[in-house]
Amino acid sequence: MPILGLLGAMLSVQVGAAFAKGLFPIVGAQGTTMLRLLIGALLLAAVLRPWKVMPSRRGLPWLAAYGVTVSVMNLLFYTALERIPLGICVALEFTGPLLVATLGSRRLVDLVWVVLALAGIVLLSPFADVSRGLDPAGVLLALAAGGCWALYIVFAQKAGAELGARTSAYGMAIAAVLALPFGFSAAQPYLADPHVMAGAAIVGLFSSALPFWLEMMALTRMPAKVYGMLVCLEPALGALIGFLFLHESLSVLQWAGIAAVIVAAFGAAVTASAPVPSLE
Repeated sequence: MPILGLLGAMLSVQVGAAFAKGLFPIVGAQGTTMLRLLIGALLLAAVLRPWKVMPSRRGLPWLAAYGVTVSVMNLLFYTALERIPLGICVALEFTGPLLVATLGSRRLVDLVWVVLALAGIVLLSPFADVSRGLDPAGVLLALAAGGCWALYIVFAQKAGAELGARTSAYGMAIAAVLALPFGFSAAQPYLADPHVMAGAAIVGLFSSALPFWLEMMALTRMPAKVYGMLVCLEPALGALIGFLFLHESLSVLQWAGIAAVIVAAFGAAVTASAPVPSLE
């Protein structure tokens, strides 16, 4: 069940990112980020009712770090997505989880899957096809988002040990508050526009509320290294959704990278150690 939940979260995130890119010309990347986090926080609060379990003083620093990381990661990713294609953006961001998977490996078979995933990421990166010029700022922003993703994995497990799935509701609320100064001015003129807000609601549901809840359920039941390996599917799903929804073309090398990460993710799921017990 944790594996199925994580796969559902990854697919949901990529569909939400495709919808978010359609909002960029209207409210910009930062305005879209703010709306996504705010709507996601409201949805998670309504479903999970986090106030029923209050964080302890000991767990509060981890929860705060988790919320800050979520906010910064989303701001960096959407700003990068404004400049480069979805599949490439996700591939570059994936360097963070890949680092977690590498550092957490203890068995030879784990390293095999990491090496295969790394080969796929190289093929999906812009460096494999220099003929397709990419915005350097977009590349750097996506890599920075990957660093935040690595921290997110660590902080989510630390905070989730005490709060379980409700951690996502608290973290999203913190992230939304932090994103307000960056995106409110761009989004404010469209807050009464039903079309824009409907699009923002879709983005908030698919990019924030649903996947963050599913991920938190998975993270409290599996080691960080297993999570890091399974999300090898992220670049593949990003490239596929980018092709289907945004008509972003892929080269032969990039399709080869997709095949590599799918095999690595499948291998990691098959050979993974037993998940840790639920901490809820």
